[in-house]
Amino acid sequence: MAGDLKLEKLNSNRLVAVLTFALVISVMNSTMFNMAVPSITKEFKLLPTEAGWIITAYIIIYAIGSVLYGKLADKYMLKTLLTIGLCTFAAGSILGFAANSFPLLLAGRCLQAAGASVMPTVAMIIPARFFPKETRGRVLGLTSAGMALGTAIGPIVAGGVTSFFNWHYLFVISLLSLITLPFFRKYLKEQKRQKKGKTDLLGAAFLACALAFLLLAITLSALSYAALFALCFVLFIWRIMKVKNPFIPISLFKNKQFSLGIAISGICSGIGFGIPYLTPLLLQEVNGLSPLLSGLYMFPSALIAALLGISGGRLADRKGNRSLTHLALIGFFIGFSVLSIFAGYSPYMTMFILIFACIGQTFMQISMANTVSNTLPKADVGVGMGIMMMINFISGAVFTTMMSASLEKKDLSMQLNPLLLTQNGISYSNIYTVLSILVVIITLTYHFRLKENSAEYAK
Repeated sequence: MAGDLKLEKLNSNRLVAVLTFALVISVMNSTMFNMAVPSITKEFKLLPTEAGWIITAYIIIYAIGSVLYGKLADKYMLKTLLTIGLCTFAAGSILGFAANSFPLLLAGRCLQAAGASVMPTVAMIIPARFFPKETRGRVLGLTSAGMALGTAIGPIVAGGVTSFFNWHYLFVISLLSLITLPFFRKYLKEQKRQKKGKTDLLGAAFLACALAFLLLAITLSALSYAALFALCFVLFIWRIMKVKNPFIPISLFKNKQFSLGIAISGICSGIGFGIPYLTPLLLQEVNGLSPLLSGLYMFPSALIAALLGISGGRLADRKGNRSLTHLALIGFFIGFSVLSIFAGYSPYMTMFILIFACIGQTFMQISMANTVSNTLPKADVGVGMGIMMMINFISGAVFTTMMSASLEKKDLSMQLNPLLLTQNGISYSNIYTVLSILVVIITLTYHFRLKENSAEYAK
């Protein structure tokens, strides 16, 4: 018996190690292409809003896929879903590598997203389903550290590849995710899922269309797209209220703490996109750095956040999620408020300030995943955590689109932070100022409205 328990613990540790490595590659795939956007824009002669779809299209599909895989995880074995997801991701990588036009590149990224969206769901389900509540923070700390490490490595790899080779080869690096598949199948011990019911693909399609039209409306400031968004959203609401097994079950939102938790998590995720999306543009367009150098300047902050992620998870286990969340929000506020002063001033200053923002982002991922999972009964963990990830990525897509539209307007007449040191970074300073204000609002909402243990976790 003792030997079986020891072997089970060893397999669990190996599973977490494989999951962490897979998340490193998954996050690298996102951050690498964030860094490559300027090079792709020049090659295909794209407008900033057109190039932004390299990121936003990926995020939309990633968001919908997170819920879809979460629902499927309540019916099918995770190792089956991982096999399908990672193979689809590999197919998208091959198509992207061969792309000789922007539409083909976009198709490759969309196919990548359809496969890669299995990873955030699995990263949330494995700690919640296979580890006790007392050690879940440690596991989430390890996975968040893997995500932060991917954020650290991705810009450097992308900078080196785009500087010395070509952005096409970024898709080859993404294929490394296939290495993890046999290990997932070996160490992921689970029973067959028995939950019945069809997956509401029509509801998912209505939601995807609503998101696409919303982003187009923001990007192009077009009322026609806003009207199409409203229509698709109404159809989505009609659909989920009509069918027996909707794409997003309304019953989950009767849990007010779950609803508030995913709302806070989503806004913080959107705020966090100010790091991987804005920073490369700031360093390359304002400070005039190459993609490789901008990646090197971003590396220390992400690496430090990765190293501290493990400690953050342990802190959540010992002191509770509130302590970690407060530290995360302090890091966010210091990072973005100071960046709003020094935007465009010195890449060295940007490198230092990013440390606070990156630590805030990593700690927030751990604390909110832990908080939200504690509001859910065990039977709803798959779909509930999938919804959380979907909200996070939808928020990221909306925030990214709004940031791109703001940068494209280049309105130099309005300066939100009077302490800004150089006018070269005024557009970025304004965005960082708005993000800082949002952090204050989230801090007050979290402190006064969200409870530490808002629901009893079902046995």
